[in-house]
Amino acid sequence: MQEQIFNQCHVINGLLINNQENRARQELIKLLDYHSINNLSYNPLINHLIRETGLFPYLEPETSNWEERFVYNAFKVDVGEDKPLTLHREQSFLLKNLLEGKSIAVSAPTSFGKSFVIDAYIKIKKPKNVLIIVPTLALTDETRRRIYKKFANDYKIITTSDEKLEDKNIFIFPQERAISYINNVESFDIMIIDEFYKASSKYDKERSPSLIRAMIKFGAKSNQKYYLAPNITSLDSNPFTDDMEFIRLDFNTVFLEKHELYNQISGNEEKSKKLLEILSQNKGKSLIYAGTYSNIDSLTNLFLDNYEPAKNKLLEMFADWLSKNYDVNWSLTKLVRREIGVHNGRLHRSLSQIQVKLFEEATGIRNLISTSSIIEGVNTSAENVIIWRNRKGSVKLDDFTYKNIIGRGGRMFKHFIGKIYILEKPPEEGHTQLEILFPEELLGDLDENKYEGLLSKEQVAKLKIYNNEMAELIGVQVYEELKSESAFQSSNSELIKAIAIDLTKNPNEWNGLYYLNEFNPKNWDRLLYKIIKLQPGNWDTGYKTFVEFIKIIAYNWTKSIPELLKELEDCDVGIDKFFLLERNVTYKFSTLLNDLNTLQKRILKNKQYDISKFIRWCSHAFLPRVVFQLEEYGLPRMISKKIHESKVIDFYDSELTIHSVVEQLKEIGKEMTIERTNNLDEFDKYILDYFFDGIKITNS
Repeated sequence: MQEQIFNQCHVINGLLINNQENRARQELIKLLDYHSINNLSYNPLINHLIRETGLFPYLEPETSNWEERFVYNAFKVDVGEDKPLTLHREQSFLLKNLLEGKSIAVSAPTSFGKSFVIDAYIKIKKPKNVLIIVPTLALTDETRRRIYKKFANDYKIITTSDEKLEDKNIFIFPQERAISYINNVESFDIMIIDEFYKASSKYDKERSPSLIRAMIKFGAKSNQKYYLAPNITSLDSNPFTDDMEFIRLDFNTVFLEKHELYNQISGNEEKSKKLLEILSQNKGKSLIYAGTYSNIDSLTNLFLDNYEPAKNKLLEMFADWLSKNYDVNWSLTKLVRREIGVHNGRLHRSLSQIQVKLFEEATGIRNLISTSSIIEGVNTSAENVIIWRNRKGSVKLDDFTYKNIIGRGGRMFKHFIGKIYILEKPPEEGHTQLEILFPEELLGDLDENKYEGLLSKEQVAKLKIYNNEMAELIGVQVYEELKSESAFQSSNSELIKAIAIDLTKNPNEWNGLYYLNEFNPKNWDRLLYKIIKLQPGNWDTGYKTFVEFIKIIAYNWTKSIPELLKELEDCDVGIDKFFLLERNVTYKFSTLLNDLNTLQKRILKNKQYDISKFIRWCSHAFLPRVVFQLEEYGLPRMISKKIHESKVIDFYDSELTIHSVVEQLKEIGKEMTIERTNNLDEFDKYILDYFFDGIKITNS
């Protein structure tokens, strides 16, 4: 055994001598995995090679020479935890650049450990205002949990709109929510954008305009910028990152062992057999990338046909909880009994978070089926990653997304080796040259004098025409005021103009708009149809179904989800469509309502309408505002309802904010909250334990 280890060290050293550091690091990680499996200590030679390849956190001080022990301690930094952590060489390099005040756009692998750099920067530099923009609400909560534990004593952690600011604040938002603070904060010490590749329409056509809008407007108020993404080879010159240094770091902390099995497979039946074989042979956790919702359905049927329910008390409790609170016939309920979960972008935030929590539990979910939400919405990883389909929605995977998915394999200190099983031919390997272009949807939101440098001559000409049209519709002064206030939530200038034209040409058709503020859903039909037709094809269902859905979920707080689903049967809306349409109400529809209200208050000012009340209802899915926000913190509405009915907290209190509720709950404590809340079952208590862990401060 010792001779085998020495020979491998010799190979690694030879690679280092030949300047093949990446290969040397990969071979070393495999050797460290061998030591882990066989419960072996590192000898001084292995510690020396760890130092040479920059993997300083892996050093074993007890078996090191003094030089390695010195490095291990020299690279320790305070990242806000109970004790300092050792950074690896490239993390330390990035931190040094940030502490020197440089603005950086960095490409680094998924397993790099970018969050440690952010946390160390905050702890050392002690900035006043930090803005962190993340791609999804799921990642908002994951980031909040990490940041809250470390910095809540010194900072107000803000994740929702319209919160009162303190002297020191850390803002964590998706880009659409961030814009509400653009005029409330004078300056930011640093703006951090996670997954900034989504500013390219190639990777996120629908949301890239809103991210670029945030980059423009917040960038002008930020003293420093730090943009993060994986797997980018080069960054095209563009006005949004031209003042930043692009750094590409090809530095992996785990080894990806690829099993290209697609050549052995001819047809779906063989592929299904191969998948079941892989899962039976591997005892570790597996992420299964399905690619589309229809493929999730196919895998669901495969697993239900081939697996019997497992004897797992925790997951039996979860399945019973899902049956009672959502839908007894839901496929997820049946999968959970077989130790399988589903992660996609439509689920209630709390449900996705609970499943990721269970996936990371030793006795929890073993296999997690996912769409691309797993790479966009959460920083989890697994010992095994299985590529079931080489697709993302209706199109084939590109090399960039493929690498991002397989990068979920392995984890520092847990799995040195991530096993990747590829059941469909992967995309051709290529270079990812990130191109970020100015989206014309944003033209109407910009001051042509202030931002002329961002635009081409053609775009400047279009902007002038657009400004003239809008000035004619609502008046020069009003239009300038709205732009300066960043009053529009939509990042679609043509939609803003279409609303203004309709209000101007057909004012009488908007008579009675204020009736929406009266809680009488049966009287809403005409106006709801009128509003949703402003944006045809945007609702993932027919007009009639969407209108009926809004009227039925108006009772979201007083009725249970099973009761609402019963009423929605005639509309052919099941649980999965319920999630999709509820998200459309809270985001797309609320955004449209806000822009309509902003314009109608100027154009139809004689009518003195204001539908802010109805907008609030829709944006919170007709739940009390803080109940909706608590779901983003991992606390489902049905538990909040039990807390409310037990008079532990009055969620009807109009003065209540998310921060005041969190403080109240911390003061009451987990045990007393459970004791005082009626009708909690065992899984409710499990969720409350998870929720309270997310509002706990570990670094005092």
